[in-house]
Amino acid sequence: MKPMNARRNVYGLAQVVRVATLVNVLTSILLFSPAVAETAKPIRIVAFGDSLSAGYGLRSSQSFPSQLQKELKARGHNVVVSNAGVSGDTSAAGLERFAWAIGEDTDAVILELGANDALRGIDPKETRANLDKILAKLAERRIPVLLAGMRSPANWGETYADDFDAIFPDLARAHGAIFYPFFLDGVILDSKLNQDDGMHPNGKGVAQIVRSIIPSVEELIERAEAQRAAASKS
Repeated sequence: MKPMNARRNVYGLAQVVRVATLVNVLTSILLFSPAVAETAKPIRIVAFGDSLSAGYGLRSSQSFPSQLQKELKARGHNVVVSNAGVSGDTSAAGLERFAWAIGEDTDAVILELGANDALRGIDPKETRANLDKILAKLAERRIPVLLAGMRSPANWGETYADDFDAIFPDLARAHGAIFYPFFLDGVILDSKLNQDDGMHPNGKGVAQIVRSIIPSVEELIERAEAQRAAASKS
């Protein structure tokens, strides 16, 4: 009886080996499938802006890109949010560094520029022209955009404020960008949500911005995923 049991054991082992081999083959096919590999890649979002998105005065973990990425991952999104914010940048400075700020692996952009233009009283026509060129460059590369609006301080007068504030909704419509009306919505003028300078959000302020902008960012992710899927078929 022992030889018979030995043959059965060998036969059983052979069956296990064949099944394991088949599983490995199928796994390899799936892993190296272009469609599956493409799906596994994270959506790379670039937060392209000034001190408000760069995290001026904050630890890196408190910055807008870091808090946004953490919240998106908690919601089940496979994303990487890069910090391409530079404190003090105007729209002109952003345009100048566009080429190296927006890498080839960029899937989507949150464009947050213009606040420093308004603080310095730069002609709204110049701000509009610079942002228009940035949006056109992104459109050329078929990169979906979320455009964050800004508002002019009151000290430049109503005419300036009207001209400046109109830039963002106008350009969002012209370029088909997702529009978030005001980046500092719910945070501005609230001392509990701002640093001592009264201009830059603290960690809690950034968290509030993230909570408010999340639906728009999730729409941006949908566009990026659709763009990626279309590109994989072409």
